[in-house]
Amino acid sequence: MPAIVDQGTCDGCAGRAAPECVHICPADIIRTDSATGKADVFEPETCWECFACAKACPRDAIRIRGARDIVPGGAELAPRRGISSIAWTVRTRNGSVMAFEFPLRTTAWGSIEPYANLRPPESDAAPMRELCSELEPK
Repeated sequence: MPAIVDQGTCDGCAGRAAPECVHICPADIIRTDSATGKADVFEPETCWECFACAKACPRDAIRIRGARDIVPGGAELAPRRGISSIAWTVRTRNGSVMAFEFPLRTTAWGSIEPYANLRPPESDAAPMRELCSELEPK
């Protein structure tokens, strides 16, 4: 079952240029409804059911039933992403509810220097043209 946006809960990520789900959807099937300013899944048949939009939604306005081999019929899996953790709520077919929470990071924000262990490029490195010369048709 594809992603479904609850129009009563969605506020279109008020104060932002566009809803978060519009930017994060890998299938590019969510857009902003020009009449309401809210998110809308315009090609539900091509939804990957990846949960990216549901995790990104700050209002919990997106629901995805999930594939039957992962989430059996009648059950529901709902993620909630915070700054430091992601929580999953699982509602089974018989109505029982389980909650799980996992940390997203093990380091403080801004504490990583991504280029600290990289050495600068060598000045006598061969130009790309020479490296790719064997790939050119003869």
